[in-house]
Amino acid sequence: MTASFVYDAVRTPFGRHGRGLADVRADDLAAVVMAATVKRTDIDPARIDDVIFGDANQAGEDNRDVARFGALLAGFPTTVTGTTVNRLCGSSLDAVFHGSRAIESGDAELILAGGVESMTRAPFVVEKAPRPFSMANQTLWNTAIGWRMVNPRLPDDWTISNGESAEKLASLYSISREEQDEFAARSHRLASEAWRDGVFQNEIVQVPEHHLVRDESIRDESTAQVLATLRPAFSRDGSVTAGNSSPISDGASAVLIGREGALDTEPLARIAGRGTFGNDPDVFGVAPVEAANRALKRAGRAWSDVDFVELNEAFAAQSLACLRLWADLDPEIVNRHGGALALGHPLGASGGRIVGRAAHELARRGRGVAVVAICIGVGQGLALVLER
Repeated sequence: MTASFVYDAVRTPFGRHGRGLADVRADDLAAVVMAATVKRTDIDPARIDDVIFGDANQAGEDNRDVARFGALLAGFPTTVTGTTVNRLCGSSLDAVFHGSRAIESGDAELILAGGVESMTRAPFVVEKAPRPFSMANQTLWNTAIGWRMVNPRLPDDWTISNGESAEKLASLYSISREEQDEFAARSHRLASEAWRDGVFQNEIVQVPEHHLVRDESIRDESTAQVLATLRPAFSRDGSVTAGNSSPISDGASAVLIGREGALDTEPLARIAGRGTFGNDPDVFGVAPVEAANRALKRAGRAWSDVDFVELNEAFAAQSLACLRLWADLDPEIVNRHGGALALGHPLGASGGRIVGRAAHELARRGRGVAVVAICIGVGQGLALVLER
């Protein structure tokens, strides 16, 4: 089997709910990063064997295979196929998994993976009545985030909200409100510094007519002292707040994967190992722990080999719980340039963002080993090992 490499990665700035990207359709967001990838690498789009994009909601304008429509809107020839995958928050990282496997098995030479989410434009939906012309009232569901139309056969304990799950993790792993607020403030501070210092410069493409100076959810004023004034969001006596939870966001990401020598340019990083893991849905946030352990084992690496980690920050409590369980990991090498608490978490795009961040950082350093990991609602985790 051949190896798979990341040749380029790009993303839009992430917009806040109802703000800078609110009037941009998901398929148009996808098309922006797809077209940018082709332009940046100067490849003929007809060379792309498949477009694999993640999308968590798929209930609105993204409902009919957004990968295919994004490619068409990006001007790719109709011979370039597209498929959309859904592993909730891990959708775009899952797309990278699928793409790298296709490369390694010899089924493809170039795959454009990534993901997109417009949580702002996710629609309200109404279930159909079980019988025609029913006079019964129907429930209106908000498809932006969270459980909806839950199967009553599932245990009630499993279908608590993600925020309630974060509260449960905080209790299980003795994570204080102060720790969560400090972690969230760190994310904002590091993200702000990264934008100021041009760290993300090679990773960002602007959406036409929607220029964002930086990711819209970054707040320079988010100190631990300021965050401490916020009320608990999921439990009256809890510790999880809007300030130490990731925001609802809009955005897209893309990762160009290929075999060795597929492009004339040097790749950013090699994909060395993948890992998946599942656990109970009510503690979904710690599933990345074992996923990363498995990815490292498959890469022939140990935590002592790892130079830095990109962990998607769904909640401060969830991230800190993972750090508790990765006992041999130095917390200071995690999200050195901020994470989703500050940058935003457009569900289908976040996995592509952290893969791109890790790949560009490895290229900047010239060498190293990176772990990319993400938690997924309903109790799953994904992790990827990149090397250079």
